[in-house]
Amino acid sequence: MLHRIRSNHRLSQAVVANGFVFLSGQGSEDPSLDVAAQTRDVLHRIDELLREAGSGKERIVFADISLSDIAHAKDVNTVWDAWVDRSAPPARACAEKRVSAKPYLVEISVIAVI
Repeated sequence: MLHRIRSNHRLSQAVVANGFVFLSGQGSEDPSLDVAAQTRDVLHRIDELLREAGSGKERIVFADISLSDIAHAKDVNTVWDAWVDRSAPPARACAEKRVSAKPYLVEISVIAVI
């Protein structure tokens, strides 16, 4: 089974394949927000996409967090820790890198199982 969610000519926001859900990097809808608010917005978008794909945050197996500045890690971790399912924490990477041409402070992509 292969199912693409919220696709355009360039990418799909999510792809369901072989029992996995792959989410594209999610940035905030409002890049003018501070990093904590952007992180909350991104996690809300992830919740919506996972739900649409038939999964949920408790089924995330890997998360990749990109920060425009590693100094934001503490604020991102505070929001992440309040959101993540503590009984099922995923494997995770977090690194500073150029996120995109937009002024995103954080971008998160995840892989989950159905």
